[in-house]
Formats: sequence, structure tokens, C-alpha cells
Amino acid sequence: MIEETVESTAVSVDTRPTKIVYVAEATAHGGRDGYVTSQDGQIELKVAMPPELGGDGNGTNPEQLFAAGYSSCFHNALVLVGRRSGYDLTGSTVAAKVGLGPNKQRGYGLAVALSVSLPVLDADIAAKLVDAAHEVCPYSNATRGNIDVTILLG
Repeated sequence: MIEETVESTAVSVDTRPTKIVYVAEATAHGGRDGYVTSQDGQIELKVAMPPELGGDGNGTNPEQLFAAGYSSCFHNALVLVGRRSGYDLTGSTVAAKVGLGPNKQRGYGLAVALSVSLPVLDADIAAKLVDAAHEVCPYSNATRGNIDVTILLG
């Protein structure tokens, strides 16, 4: 575990899209010691192994990119459910930590911890919005039942 936090619950619901409305494209060149690009030219990043995995850390890595994507997507889902419920989420943030480590199948797996801050809402309302966001966020739906996702509301 990344941190001792509240663990999400698995739900057996079909969350696959019924219609694809957007497709993102990216290409890796050289794996963890190379670079990544997006088809539209918005991303051109050097990637490098972090020191913890024997690299020099002179570049981003897939776990940082996943953390950026998940935190951004979850925050958008949170704003969406907040707006639909009539709540102001001014000053809200979502930070993600993505951990990488060996699994029992002799490969590697991920674990995610999301830290959500909703400073203008009381704790009960904030918790309900976080639960609702976790149900609609595409990253949450993709990871549910596959990796440990913990959420800390603070």
C-alpha cells in the first residue's frame, strides 16, 4: 500500500463504453529509457527509469504520467458530480500517488492513492461527492477490481 487510507470497494458493473467519442494516441520510443509522443504533437517527453528502479531519473516515467492522468480525470469527475448536485468546489484538488512493485505472478503491479481536498464542503457532503466521482470517473472504472485504489479525503 502507498498509504494507510480508505480502500475502495469492488463493484461488478459493466463500465465499458457503449460508444467511443474520443481516442487519444501516444507512441513510446525506447521504453522506459526513451521518449513518448502524442499523435497531435502536444506531448513530447523524455522518459527515464526512476532511481528506485536503477535509472538516473532524468525524465518522467509511466507512473508519473498515470498519476497525472488519474488525478486530472478524477478531479473532473468530482467537479461534474459537484456541479450536478449544486455544490461549489472552489479550491478543490486531487493528488495521485502511483506505486509500482512486484506481484505474485513474477511481474509488476500498480497501486493508487488519491488524496482529495474539498475545503469549502463539510465532511459528509464531501464523502458523498467523492463516492459519486469514483463511480463515474473513467480511470476509476478501468482500475476497479484490477488494482488497489485508496482514497483519502482531507
